[in-house]
Amino acid sequence: MSRLSSEDELLVDRFVASFERLSELIANELLDPISWQLSIGERDQHGLKHWRPIKVSADRALIAEIYSELPARFPPLFELLLLSYRWAEVDLRLYRLLANPPGRDLSGYVQQVSADPALWKCLKRDGYLQFGRGPDVDYDPVCYDVKSLKKNGDCRIVKIDHEQILCNDRVKVTAELAPSFEQLMLRTMNQVPQP
Repeated sequence: MSRLSSEDELLVDRFVASFERLSELIANELLDPISWQLSIGERDQHGLKHWRPIKVSADRALIAEIYSELPARFPPLFELLLLSYRWAEVDLRLYRLLANPPGRDLSGYVQQVSADPALWKCLKRDGYLQFGRGPDVDYDPVCYDVKSLKKNGDCRIVKIDHEQILCNDRVKVTAELAPSFEQLMLRTMNQVPQP
């Protein structure tokens, strides 16, 4: 992993702070137990709460533990994000970021990215590492294209047609969301909140 600076840590903190600005962060005990683990405050009239990401200080060795199950390493900024925060799935309007649940290790995150066995197998085989989905109810995986890995450890971010995987066992990239995870973070943070 390339060396990360205090500016990188600040960028990750700003990225996580944008979650609340871009999404309602509703915690639903029945539909999303991870959000409920992160919930704060009292229930509203519908029995819901809000959730917030939590800052953690996880040991870097936790990343090494999960790489045996993944097709490649994450970009350095995403590694820092995984080790620094726990969050529920969050819709950031350009994409949904899969959850990194509270826990002693990152096994909960691995469960999130490998939850759909057909997608997991095909993406892993073809050099894609899922970390999100399309916005709202879009099931298309959002992935790191590890075949485009740069010297700094970052790679392009693509959206893949899930139906092509499920019906034809093949990967079809439908869009490039950003040339790197860092650029995706900046695009996410620069979105104007909806009124």
